[in-house]
Amino acid sequence: MTPNATLFDLQASVQDISAFRQIEDYYTITHAFLNLVAQTQPTRIISPNDHRYIFYQYDDTYSHKITRPLNSDLFIEAPNGFQQAFTCFISLLADLKKHGQNATNKAYVQKYLETNEINKVVYTAQQSIGSIGDSFDNPNQSRKRVGQLFENLIKLIITEIGFTCESRTITVPIPGSPDYSMSYELDLVFSKDGAIIASESKFIHPDEIIGSVKTTSKDRIDKIFLDKFLLSKLLGREIKVVAIFLHDVQRARRASSIFGINSTFKTNHFLGYTVALNRMNGVYYVDPRPEMINDPRLSNEIDNFQYFLAHDIWRL
Repeated sequence: MTPNATLFDLQASVQDISAFRQIEDYYTITHAFLNLVAQTQPTRIISPNDHRYIFYQYDDTYSHKITRPLNSDLFIEAPNGFQQAFTCFISLLADLKKHGQNATNKAYVQKYLETNEINKVVYTAQQSIGSIGDSFDNPNQSRKRVGQLFENLIKLIITEIGFTCESRTITVPIPGSPDYSMSYELDLVFSKDGAIIASESKFIHPDEIIGSVKTTSKDRIDKIFLDKFLLSKLLGREIKVVAIFLHDVQRARRASSIFGINSTFKTNHFLGYTVALNRMNGVYYVDPRPEMINDPRLSNEIDNFQYFLAHDIWRL
C-alpha cells in the first residue's frame, strides 16, 4: 500500500477478500489510515456525554460521513506511536508462543502488560478498519466485512501464540430423532496441542474451546449463551465456550447532539443467562464498559482481551 493511499484505496483493501492473510496486513492498513487522518485532518468531534470517545467526520468527498465512536484511551492516533506499539505487540506474541503463560513471570513482560498495549493495538487496528467502513456511501457494503475482519484478527493472534485455531461448521444430530439435526457455524475453535477430532470426541475434541467473536454483544448475547447450553446438552458433556467482543457502545442522540454515547450491553440479560442457564467459560472485551469493571457481579464474569491472551487462554 502506498504511503499516500486515499480513503478510496483503503475501502478497496477492506473489500478485498484475498487480503488479511497475516497479522502484518492489519498493521499495513491501520498505519495507512492513521497517516491519512494525520494528513487530511478530518473534523475530530468529542462526545459530549463521554469525553473519552471521539468521532472523525470526513469531508464532502465522502459525503461528510461520520465514523463510529472511538475510545481515545485505546485508539492510538499517531502513526509512529502505532508503529512502535505494534512492534512491541509482535514481540510479546513471540514471547507467549515460546514460553506460554510463564512469559508473564518476566519483569519486562509484566511492565509491558501494565501499558495495556495489547488492547490498544487490537482496538486501533479494528477500529481503523471500522472507520474505513463507515466512509462507504452505503454502510451495509462493509458492515459484515468489518465483523469478519475482527474475527479473522483474533484468529491470527491466537494462531500467532502457538494455538491451532480455525472456523468450523458442525451438524449435531438430535438425540432420539435420528432424522433431525442442528447445524452450527462456529466462529473459532482453538486448542493448544492441535487436538485431532476422533470419532469418540463427536465434532469437538474435549481439549478444544469454542470462541464466539463479535464486534458487539448487541442482539447476540442471548444466542451465545443458548449455543453453549444446547451444544453441551446435545453432545452430552460440557462444551467450553468463550465470548470475545470488541466493545458495547454506539452513537446516539443526546439532547441536541447526535454525538452522544450509549451502551449496548444488556446487564440484566447477561446476569440472567449466567445464573439461570449456564456460565460462559470466559467473556472478554477489548473496550470493556465501566460497569464491567466496577460492578462485582459483572467483573467476576468479564475481563479484558489482554487478560485472556496473557492468562486465561493457557488455563482453558
